[in-house]
Amino acid sequence: MYEPIRTKSVHSTMAGTTSDFPHRSREEELDIQLAGHLAALLAVTDELRAQAPSTDLDEAAERLAGQVARLRGGRTPARAAAAGGDARLAALHHRAHALAGRALVVAASRADTAAAILAAERMDAHAAAQTESQELTGVG
Repeated sequence: MYEPIRTKSVHSTMAGTTSDFPHRSREEELDIQLAGHLAALLAVTDELRAQAPSTDLDEAAERLAGQVARLRGGRTPARAAAAGGDARLAALHHRAHALAGRALVVAASRADTAAAILAAERMDAHAAAQTESQELTGVG
């Protein structure tokens, strides 16, 4: 059989008391994760705006920036520079759809209705854009 442990754990002696390092609540961790997903979605939205400007994307970018700032305690998110390029719109819409889906899962987990609604709206918009792109190119 095993001999009982007679000394303190290495982990408890190295860390000392639990107040030696900061702890975050589950809610704080979810806020950080949701802000990250929404910020990534904002970056892709900015890329899409550079490729194919539209008022829908402009409005979505502002709403996303507002949600990220809210989750980060008022700090405004970094924005992508509006530079043109040859990135494929379908690929950007696909990436944006996936990011919006991740944001929706986290928003639902933390019961953040405003962020969940925004993420669901963006998923719908990017899914529609993907379908439209496939119809135009005959792929799909």
